[in-house]
This record gives sequence, C-alpha cells and structure tokens, in this order.
Amino acid sequence: MKHRNRRTRALILAALAGFILMIIYALGIFIPEDAAAGNFLDAGQPPSLSHPFGTDALGRDLFMRTLKGLAVSMTIGIAASCISAGIAVLVGIAAAAGSRHVDAAINWLIDLVMSVPHTILIILISFALGRGVTGLFAGIAATHWCSLARLIRGEVLSLRSQQYIAVSRRLGKSGGWILIHHLLPHLAPQFLVGLILMFPHAILHEASVSFLGFGLPPEQPAIGLILSESMRYLSTGMWWSAVLPGLTLVLVVLLIDRLGEHLRMILDPYSAQE
Repeated sequence: MKHRNRRTRALILAALAGFILMIIYALGIFIPEDAAAGNFLDAGQPPSLSHPFGTDALGRDLFMRTLKGLAVSMTIGIAASCISAGIAVLVGIAAAAGSRHVDAAINWLIDLVMSVPHTILIILISFALGRGVTGLFAGIAATHWCSLARLIRGEVLSLRSQQYIAVSRRLGKSGGWILIHHLLPHLAPQFLVGLILMFPHAILHEASVSFLGFGLPPEQPAIGLILSESMRYLSTGMWWSAVLPGLTLVLVVLLIDRLGEHLRMILDPYSAQE
C-alpha cells in the first residue's frame, strides 16, 4: 500500500508539473508579437499590476518577453533533446551489440565528448555553423547524448545475458526481431526518462550560450538574451530585468527536473520499491 501511494503521488505530481509546463509553453506560443513591443513612455518601469515583471530600457513588457523567450528555449530544447536521445539509443545499442572494436571506439568517442565542457563545445559548433538557431540547435543535439548512450549500452549488455534472449536465438529469431520485441520495449522507459532529464540541460545551455552572444540573434526574445541585455542596466537599479526572468527560468528547469524524477519513479520498477 505504501509503494502504491508513493507511485500515485508521483503520478499526480508529474501530471501537475506537466500541466504547468504546457500552460507556460502555450502562453509563450500564442502571445502576439505586439504584446512585447517597445514603448519608450513605459521604459524602465518597476514591477506593477500592468507589468508584473516591469519593463526594460526600451519599454518592452518583461513578463511577455519572458514567456515568449521560454517558449523559444523550450522549442529548441525539445527538438535538440529528441535528436540527442535518438543518437544515444542508436550509439548505445551499437556499442553493446557490436564487436569489441566498435564498443571500444564508441566508448572512446563518449569519453572525448564528455571531456570537453558542453558550453565550450556548443559555442565551437555554433560558431562553425554561423551561429543562429541552426548552430545552437546542432551544438545542443551533438553534445547531450553521451550519458544516456552509456546507460543504454549497460542496459543492452544486461539484457543480452537474459535467458529469454538466448531462447529466442535458439528458436532462430533474427537480431532485428530480438531488437524490436525484446530490447526496445525494455529500453523505452530509460529513453523517456533520459529524454526528459536531458531537457533542462538543453534549456540551460541554450540560455547560457545566447547570454554569451554565440546563440540566437538579438531580435529573438530568448531568455539568455533578456538576461544579457539586463546586465547593462543593473547598475541603474533595474534589478527586476534580470532577477524575475532568471527566477522564472530556474522554476521551469526545476519543474522539468521534477517531472523526470517522478516519471522515473513511475516507470522504473526498482525506483518504485525504494
């Protein structure tokens, strides 16, 4: 009963976190562009009922810009995380199911990618591809697959030693059949949880690279750019231009992280028994 109550609570909290994230994303997507347009008569206003996050130096509503920036960051994070998770599954299966040389080569590649800080590698890839959305997207997708690939590799190695896999081989089942009917169903929970836990890292790296000026173009309402612009005006007392968007970004990242943790408890039978 205790385990059941824990799983039920995890399911409720995961649904609540997912609902809040969907609302934030939908608000950011459907807010019209002119809602965050500049108005010099409202420049530098502190938080109020009409402007909950205040306005920036150009009179733009920071609450609207923050929501639109979060939607941009979440879109890039979702797409890049899906591609990175797909790479992780393919690489992890290839490492576990291939020859010793293939496994050694893939492990060497994983160690190489993980030895370089992600932010630096994303900046290099983004700079090589001309910055902008394409470079940032490619940089995030190419750097976040290593940990999940190593997890998938270990899981496949464990599954290959199971008795039902040996029985399937003796019955003449092909490697593709075993992959589809035995391996992939067992890997699905790890893939889903790994994808969701990869998502907040992707958002933070997008924000940090854009903050440093190697990510999205200045006209894009991204969180990293909002924080970067706010640094110029902190000395004038406009603390809200950095604090409130930054806290909102941290809140969203924490919500995604908790969503992943609760899903791990729901999908992983070992976690459910803790």
